[in-house]
Amino acid sequence: MIEFRSVTKQFPDGTTAVDNVSLVFPSRKTTVLVGSSGSGKTTMLRMINRMVDPTSGSIEIDGERVSTLDPVKLRRSIGYVMQNSGLLPHRTVVDNIATVPVLRGVKKKEARQRSLRLMDTVGLERALAARYPGQLSGGQQQRVGVARGLAADPNILLMDEPFGAVDPIVRAELQTELIRLQRELDKTIVFVTHDIDEAFLLGDQIVIFRPGGIVAQIGSPADVLANPVDAFVASFVGVDRGKRSLHLEGTSETPVVVDSEGRAAGVLTAYSHSFPLAEEVAQPGAGTPAQGAAAS
Repeated sequence: MIEFRSVTKQFPDGTTAVDNVSLVFPSRKTTVLVGSSGSGKTTMLRMINRMVDPTSGSIEIDGERVSTLDPVKLRRSIGYVMQNSGLLPHRTVVDNIATVPVLRGVKKKEARQRSLRLMDTVGLERALAARYPGQLSGGQQQRVGVARGLAADPNILLMDEPFGAVDPIVRAELQTELIRLQRELDKTIVFVTHDIDEAFLLGDQIVIFRPGGIVAQIGSPADVLANPVDAFVASFVGVDRGKRSLHLEGTSETPVVVDSEGRAAGVLTAYSHSFPLAEEVAQPGAGTPAQGAAAS
């Protein structure tokens, strides 16, 4: 478990990147830090592995202060995946993945064997093992980055907008792969993104930041959608517009989910007749608008 206790980070120019944040990252869950650019998300992430040290407050992993740990050893014990993969261009795929285990003293042959197994895990063909990063697609490079982050079998995996530089189709594939990996590997993942849809898809816990590194709300995706704490959060997650603002139309046989612009968003396949449709709500004794909203 990772815990921030009243953590603040101010840079020498006087900028406050993170402002008095207290936060628990549950073990073996995915916590997503989401907010606009400059809201402190990446600084939060980098304080976990001491790439950045806080100005005040403390950060603990399983009750141990990270400030007491050797930064190099700490970083080698934590997986890290960045936006542009950060692969070493002069090393092959298999050697890129093996980098951290070799640095930790694992024999090169053993590290390469584990690298090949990790290529299987992240959905990369072993035929790519001898290629160099420049010979891979963007999506393949990101998969190598994820494999390298997992190479030392860390309990914690930090992911800093890892899918932000690939096209939407590849991004969707990588998101699906990450969900599968988390089910299989059960890591404590801290994931940074500015995309609220990605946050809702991947996160067990969502942390929304205001500008200036202030936490606006913490909760599950369902909690945040159902109970935004204020107008800022409601606007950020879009509960009052587009695909977030949904209602039912059509007949009770085929209820259609419609967004705020009147566009069909899908069909409710597991519709329960205990929840009335919009036209039924309008009839006396048919229920309440809140019940109709619950159906969507």
